[in-house]
Amino acid sequence: MATVMVVDDEERIRTLLAKSLSSQGHSVVTAASASAAIDGLATKAVDLVVLDLVMPGLGGMAVLNALNEHKRTTPVIVLSGVTDVATRVEVLDRGAVDVVAKPFSLTELLARIRRNVGVPRTQPEDRCLEVGGIRLDLDRRRATFRSVSASLTEREVGLLAHLMRRCGQVCRREELLHDVWHLDFDPGSNVVEVCVGRLRAKLGQDIPIETLRGVGYGLYEDA
Repeated sequence: MATVMVVDDEERIRTLLAKSLSSQGHSVVTAASASAAIDGLATKAVDLVVLDLVMPGLGGMAVLNALNEHKRTTPVIVLSGVTDVATRVEVLDRGAVDVVAKPFSLTELLARIRRNVGVPRTQPEDRCLEVGGIRLDLDRRRATFRSVSASLTEREVGLLAHLMRRCGQVCRREELLHDVWHLDFDPGSNVVEVCVGRLRAKLGQDIPIETLRGVGYGLYEDA
């Protein structure tokens, strides 16, 4: 059905996931280190990565960084025993689609893999959005507003695309945390506000994103 890479320094976990995923019809490749994963991703076509965050030597962050540097949009589910909220937010900001805490429920992890494997990050017909004078190229991660053009991070692209698709509507902060950051809780940080600020800094303070104090944000064509 799909090719899944499992990256974990624990052989027990690699073996467990390889057997479980193979029994569901998936092809599985494994890597015992971040370095091996980076090398493997450079030569293999992979549909999804299950990535341990803390490993000897390079950690999982290095794999996320490598995918970003090569503009790869392969979905990554991070496995982490780290309970720090800031770390969870950081891996999502670096492109992970989900974070699963260790020790994990195998049934739950497999369900999360099914939800993400083989699913395009965005629908093909939506590869370029144009709303409110903003043009967003999802493949190139580049936005243009009036005479200004800027490269965006994956999280900035996700936020701007969400607002553009919901043009004229109020997007509550909780909705943005869930749909863009994939968080089912409020981390108590200002990640949304910071990301909006970065968009304004890159594209101009007059981009039509309106701040709705205490509620969220909205993109309006006549703002």
